[in-house]
Parts: sequence; structure tokens; C-alpha cells
Amino acid sequence: MHCRRCGNPLEKPGDYCLTCNTANCDAVVAVFEADRATLTFLDEEDVLGETTVTTIPESDDETKVVQLRNFAGLVADEIRRKRPETVYAAGERGPLRETRAQLHHEFYRVSDDNPVQRVLDTRGERTLEVVDIPPAEKLGGSHSTLIGGRRGRRAIGVVAGHPHVKKVIPGPIDAGGTGSRTGLRAKVTRADDNGNVRLLLRDGSSVQENRIVTTAMNRETGERVRDDLNEALREDELQDT
Repeated sequence: MHCRRCGNPLEKPGDYCLTCNTANCDAVVAVFEADRATLTFLDEEDVLGETTVTTIPESDDETKVVQLRNFAGLVADEIRRKRPETVYAAGERGPLRETRAQLHHEFYRVSDDNPVQRVLDTRGERTLEVVDIPPAEKLGGSHSTLIGGRRGRRAIGVVAGHPHVKKVIPGPIDAGGTGSRTGLRAKVTRADDNGNVRLLLRDGSSVQENRIVTTAMNRETGERVRDDLNEALREDELQDT
């Protein structure tokens, strides 16, 4: 493959051209398994190529941490070669989470069911607006109390930190629910017709429903944001798997 701008040959399809500083790939779809990651490189709706990064899973806890970090590092290096605008990811949560931690790209979780086709099917949709303000500035409304103590605040922070969340409005606390010994649990409900969702916090017999205003324009795009928020809460161990 050659650079779209200057025509110089690229070592791998979709590589960023260092000669004329031009990106030739705008998105990467990374599908993680325990022993490999398959990366597909996209330019708008065109598939430029694919590469696979392999690893040998370790069973010992200490060596597993190093193996996972090194595996994610190799995947991250392949993605950096492209300098894409967006990374989409599916599959095994451990290497996915570690790879995201090593990158500074927009990073979105997609369905494990044919993720490349899912991304291609949505490439023509209008891009959701990104809200680039600190999470603390997104918190508003007349209710300031949050249930769950530190974990409750952490759940709110995870949601408020999402780039497609405009505002988090805490609701009143209902203490009449059924008691639970599992500690605080967080779940984002289905999107409404305007693309907005609600964050349910449960702690013991207390329940709090918090309104989440997103940049989604309809129910379908709101569901994409909901899936991403719930995955982020699961990764932060704030939601049952």
C-alpha cells in the first residue's frame, strides 16, 4: 500500500506516513481472545488490512500480569503505527482493558458478534458530539446526595467521564427497596427516544435513579452509549458480570 497523499510505500497497510505526516487509517477494530488479538484497519468504509498479535497465556498470577502487559503493549504498538481517530474493541476484557490503558485514543466497546461488520454498518451514521469538560462539571440538579459512599461517587465519575455524556442529574433516594448484601451495584437503563438514559444505583435497601443526558440523537444511538457505559461499570467492578 502507498500513502494516499505523497505516494510513498508503507511498510504495512494503513500505516501513518512519516514522510508527509498523513494518516491513512481512521479506525482500528481490535478483537481480543486469550491468546491473540486480531486488528482490522479501516479507512471510512474500506478495509485496508488485518494483522494478528499472539501471546502465550500464563497461569501463574505473577507472570500473568507481565504477560498481559506485554501482550497489550504489542497490540498498542500496532495501533500507534496507524494513529487512528478511533479504536473499537471486542472480546476478552483483561487484554482489552490493559491495551486501552496504554493508549490515548478514543476507545469504544462494540458487540462481540461480528464486530468488524458492526463498525462498518455504523460508519455512515452521524458522529456523536464529544463533551470535552471535566466530569465534575457535568454533575447538576437539585439533589446532591449520592448513595453508596465512595463506590457511589466512583460510579457517577465513570459515567460522567464518558465523552458522550453531557450531564448527570442525581435523583432522590428511595429507601424502601429490598435489602442486598452485595454492596453498591450500578446499571444504566435502556435509552429513551431522545437517546438519554438513567443510572440506577442500589446499595442495600436504598435505590437512586440518576438521569444521564447524552449527545445521542435517538434511541438507537443512545443504546450504543448505554452499552459503553455498562461495560465501563463492569470493568470498574461496579456491576455484576
